[in-house]
Amino acid sequence: MKYIFGFLFLTQLCIAQSPYPQDYFRKPLDIDIILSGTFAELRSNHFHSGIDIKTQQRTGLKVYAAAEGYVSRIKVSHFGYGKALYITHPNGYVSVYAHLKKFSPRIEQFIKACQYEKESYEVEVFPSPTELPITSDEIVAYSGNTGSSGGPHLHFEIRDNEERPINPMLFGIQVKDSKTPMLTGVYAYPKNRTSHVNNSRERQELRLIPKKDGDYATEAITATGDIGVGIVSYDQQDLARNKNGVSNIQAFYNGNKTFEMDFKRFSFDESKHINRYIDFEVYKEKKSRIQKLFVESGNTLSMLKDVSDDGYLKIEDSTDNIYRVRIRDFEGNESWLNIPIAGQPIKEKLEAPDLKPSTYIIADQVNEFTDGNISVYIPKNTFYEDFYMDYNVANDTLTLHRDVVPLQKNASIKFDISNYSDADKQQLYIAKLYGYYKRPGYVNTKRLGDFLSTSTKSLGTFTIAQDSVNPTISPVNFQEGKWMSKQQVLKVNIEDEDSGISNYRATLNGKWILMEYEYKKGTLTYDFSDNIISDTENNLKIIVTDNVGNNATFEATFYRK
Repeated sequence: MKYIFGFLFLTQLCIAQSPYPQDYFRKPLDIDIILSGTFAELRSNHFHSGIDIKTQQRTGLKVYAAAEGYVSRIKVSHFGYGKALYITHPNGYVSVYAHLKKFSPRIEQFIKACQYEKESYEVEVFPSPTELPITSDEIVAYSGNTGSSGGPHLHFEIRDNEERPINPMLFGIQVKDSKTPMLTGVYAYPKNRTSHVNNSRERQELRLIPKKDGDYATEAITATGDIGVGIVSYDQQDLARNKNGVSNIQAFYNGNKTFEMDFKRFSFDESKHINRYIDFEVYKEKKSRIQKLFVESGNTLSMLKDVSDDGYLKIEDSTDNIYRVRIRDFEGNESWLNIPIAGQPIKEKLEAPDLKPSTYIIADQVNEFTDGNISVYIPKNTFYEDFYMDYNVANDTLTLHRDVVPLQKNASIKFDISNYSDADKQQLYIAKLYGYYKRPGYVNTKRLGDFLSTSTKSLGTFTIAQDSVNPTISPVNFQEGKWMSKQQVLKVNIEDEDSGISNYRATLNGKWILMEYEYKKGTLTYDFSDNIISDTENNLKIIVTDNVGNNATFEATFYRK
């Protein structure tokens, strides 16, 4: 019994010492909280800034305010968060609800008035504290799948007064989780040419040995000099099969702590450094995220703690060493990894000389190149370190290495198109070539006179492409000259196979109407409850424009009582 009392005492002590209020925020859905995404888990080019709550594979669930406050921001966009709501609370925190299907009636009325005033589906507004006050337990929205969502869920965040996202589970939101984190890969990295692992100066994958108690080990390795370790890991909760991120990683060398990554809070400005934290080349080529338990130049993540010697292990000759890694989830379930390391000098062998590209990038300087009709400008400190870049220009195609080196800033690319005819110039854009078949994909292109330009935060191959085909528009749930009295919404499909949709505009009887663009399905939807029309005979006109200016016009007449 004394052990039970001791455990309860420690639990209460931990809660009392928590810097975050435990009984202030309620869960935003009235269902069991099952996660498809955890806080700060690794995503493309960023850390996940909230938790993704499963909504039983459907949309329309009631979303409740986590606490009283006022709506301080509403953003509606085609991509990203889709329909998103921000509530500021009296204690200074902000809760965020994203990928919503729609807002509650009074908030929906407020934002639609803004959309009609601006004649734009995409809007961002910042209501005053008195415009949309929120009470505790108020229904503020309905869950959805808008924006860049891969399926129905609610993205939920809590931010501090500096707009830094914090793990919502630190505020008492609970998820059933009794499973220990999983480890699927271990890698060793010699730091420089004076280091080696298993007689190699290159990254080495270590053979992982699962143990019966749930922990892990690797076969003993030989090494000398400074080396680092990287791991591939994930966590699962009890009621979900998703492979989610872990909560904390610590490393110890011969009993001394060398590294900690604590996924509790970060700022959006630093989130880009995820590409320095992971092995970016392996991720881009194999889609596996190796978390490096050592710190390279430019990695300034605030989630790093207690890092000594940048997390590298100094392996001396004729020594026996042990490196241990502890991986924990939010509920404290943990797995351990043991790596035995024997200090042995490298057995010298002849190595083939590296065949490096001739273009050398100096990271802390501006790098500029001009060849033929193409010029490139790379600002100072765009890259984390100096490297040899594969740079080549052939006709209208630019090769900027492979997309395996992370960038901190945008590089600028400019194409001179003065040798094209005036008619062709209007249809040209800059494309990045993707995949084995080098398929062109539109990148945001600006045209000024005889020049096309773009900014890019990734390397790769870029070229000039042409789009001479207009977008297509086709009705979904109505026909020309037919009645639509029983329909609640009006839908059309829009598509552009080349440069992609840039914008659209729809009117009924000459009045602008709000049509919601669902890019994942290619649909435009108008809701008749907006009460824009009162006539029986209605003339619909939709104009869709692609990214080079080709446009298509669709007109139809329908009847409605």
